Amino acid sequence: MPPPRLAALAAAITLTLGQATARADDQLQAKVDQVIRPLMQAQGITGMAVAIYARDHAHYFSYGVASKADNVPVSRDTLFEIGSLSKTYTATLAALASAEGKLDLAAPAKRYHPALAGAPIGDASVLDLGAYSADCLPLQFPDAVQTPQQVVDFFRHWQPRAQPGTRRCYSNPSLGLFGDLAARAQHQGFSTLMSEGLLAKMGLESTYLDVPASAEGLYAQGYDAADKPVRVGPGPYADEAYGIKTSASDLLRYVRLHMQPEGLPPALAKATAITQQGYFQVGPMTQGLGWERYPYPVTLSTLEAGNSVQMIREPQATTRLQPALPVLPAAWYNKTGATNGFGAYAAFVPSEHLAIVLLANRNYPNEARIRAAFEILSGL
Repeated sequence: MPPPRLAALAAAITLTLGQATARADDQLQAKVDQVIRPLMQAQGITGMAVAIYARDHAHYFSYGVASKADNVPVSRDTLFEIGSLSKTYTATLAALASAEGKLDLAAPAKRYHPALAGAPIGDASVLDLGAYSADCLPLQFPDAVQTPQQVVDFFRHWQPRAQPGTRRCYSNPSLGLFGDLAARAQHQGFSTLMSEGLLAKMGLESTYLDVPASAEGLYAQGYDAADKPVRVGPGPYADEAYGIKTSASDLLRYVRLHMQPEGLPPALAKATAITQQGYFQVGPMTQGLGWERYPYPVTLSTLEAGNSVQMIREPQATTRLQPALPVLPAAWYNKTGATNGFGAYAAFVPSEHLAIVLLANRNYPNEARIRAAFEILSGL
């Protein structure tokens, strides 16, 4: 038993540290409030969940309501649609198949999808499809394309618009086919591989493609540009390209595991590294699989340009990086995502042990999300 004087000193130190932590938490709360409350008012957002990893701790902040109909407050467990942020999950699933020797990222698409043999897209590599650089495929499928056979017919009749590896055209069909090929290589359905495979292995217990009845009460209501209630509907490659629904706590766990994969099984840790390597250079942005990265420190204007409408809707000149660039700890990794009624953003900086997640039940401009995240993390 320590002498009384030492015991008193230890107690005083513990109290001082506790008070310092409380002050830091209060300062972080004030900073997040200062950024998020005006953002919600300006963008007409009904509810938001914010999660931050800093100072070796997770911090959660909730605002507004998940649904105007019942006024249930948003919490760290509220489920939001995350739209194209789902592409990073698909990329991780494919990368895991690669790490386990089940998928060759350099192989042509026709190896895993024989129906594409004889079509130009069948010669595109799995990796090029995952990086939107196989060809200038469109952002969305035409409305008439709905069934699996119509998807195959669309790809078989697609006429090349660019040499592989020279143009980046952000595309749900491209990323969707990438996820489809990863599933075909393993002779299982994509939704099974995602739900019972990747999500379970990462310990993501509140992340879904299809929200079960037991979690329906946590599923936020989304609101469209006219403030009408809306949720994402079915469509070709919806699961692969934009189907994930998750909470702030689960999404922060997912991001942290990408940032700090040391506790993951070896193949899964390798998979996170595969997604973060650099495969193509698109201006200041380096395209990984799912994740997009920028050398850190990075300016706000660079992040805004890299996540702009032009980057999503217009072809961008790209340069293939051979060999691929290794994982860069001093980098800002990020991905946006949206459906008609939701807007999401996630970013992390491994060298700084910083991560942030923004979830909203309204689709609002990417630039506003980037500014909010940048202002909060810059304050840390």
